[in-house]
Amino acid sequence: MTLTIARPPTGTGARPLGRRRRRRPPVGLLLAVAWMLVVVLAVLLPQLLASGDPLAGVPALKLDAPSAQHWLGTDAVGRDLYTRVVHGTGSTMRTAVLAVALGVAFGSLLGLAAGLAGGIVDVVVMRVVDVLFAVPAILLSLALITVLGAGTASVAFAVSVGSVAGIARILRSEVLKVTTSPYVEAALVSGNRPLRLTLRHVLPNAMTPLFALAALELAVAILSVSALGFLGYGTRPPAPEWGAMVAAGRDSLQTAWWLTTFPGLAIVATVLATNRLSLLGRGGLR
Repeated sequence: MTLTIARPPTGTGARPLGRRRRRRPPVGLLLAVAWMLVVVLAVLLPQLLASGDPLAGVPALKLDAPSAQHWLGTDAVGRDLYTRVVHGTGSTMRTAVLAVALGVAFGSLLGLAAGLAGGIVDVVVMRVVDVLFAVPAILLSLALITVLGAGTASVAFAVSVGSVAGIARILRSEVLKVTTSPYVEAALVSGNRPLRLTLRHVLPNAMTPLFALAALELAVAILSVSALGFLGYGTRPPAPEWGAMVAAGRDSLQTAWWLTTFPGLAIVATVLATNRLSLLGRGGLR
């Protein structure tokens, strides 16, 4: 009886286990990163992208269609729309980032207090969170702006209140999960003080999910800030702001479509890019 040993195939079809093809980043992720880099550059150094004055206009060139001279056309007073979109990025993004920062700060304090204290504190905080969830965020923002008055700071604070409830509930659940972990119980038995235990063990491990949530809240904040700017509660004209620019061109949709189209596309692209990047915080490279 002859025993035949089959040899592994040789050639390009066989690939060693240690030489697997590297996974390339998705095209959508690369586009999102590229767009957000442009947005950051427009916020920090808008003169590099558009050196003109966003407030200066030439009445003789009003409502010019997009051309080689004016890439996105001009508005009703002859101002270059591309320059205004670039310089308006800073106003919209700074307000949205401030709103998210305030929401994360307030929501983290509430969630941390509810998770650590428990008892009546937890009940009261969660009832406040339930009330915030019951009111639509845009209506709550409008009510607060009515009391505080229009302006960038008022818009940032009003938008931040809408994100407090979700952040507080997420952090509370994470704190409850972390505080029952064996390593936290071991640290408590070892004689660690509550403040040291919270700052060194509980808070760093409970804050991890907030990074992805903050990216999602940034996308919501951009939409909310633009919506409030559209209603006239944001940056004072003639300063450029995406929502206000969309509102300025709504009466000229048939004759000057570019007045609303390009600022609207900037809002949509930034929101989509932010949502795509938020997958990184959840470990998703899809």
